Amino acid sequence: MNDEDWMRRALELAKNAESLGEVPVGAVIVRDNELVAEGWNQPIRSNDASAHAEIMAMRAAGEVLGNYRLVDTELFVTLEPCSMCVGALIHARIKRVVFAASEPRTGALGGAFNLMELNDHNHVFEVTRGVLADESRAMLQAFFKSRRK
Repeated sequence: MNDEDWMRRALELAKNAESLGEVPVGAVIVRDNELVAEGWNQPIRSNDASAHAEIMAMRAAGEVLGNYRLVDTELFVTLEPCSMCVGALIHARIKRVVFAASEPRTGALGGAFNLMELNDHNHVFEVTRGVLADESRAMLQAFFKSRRK
């Protein structure tokens, strides 16, 4: 599978979040082109501000791999990660992050600011931006438009 295939799966997971009344964001973690774990936004339902799609996927991947270090894994997520998630991705030693839509208000990989450029971190991951961005943006816009009605 390629980046677009994995992002399509993340978009499917975003629909899970939306069906639960959560902001539609989904994430998958892959190693050697094999699915390791999945996650979607759940902070409202779980009363947990840290239950972002990326965090949920990392928690599941840690269980599967038996290690909080997710070395040689890639994260595909439908929205640019926030600073909390980027920090966790650094600590987890993710190899690469691929995101769809940029987030100009809270995105920490170039949307609002780039956390990777603010410090000399002990780990740096590769970033690929904009994979299926239009599809993700449309889903998010439709969600927020429906909430404003």
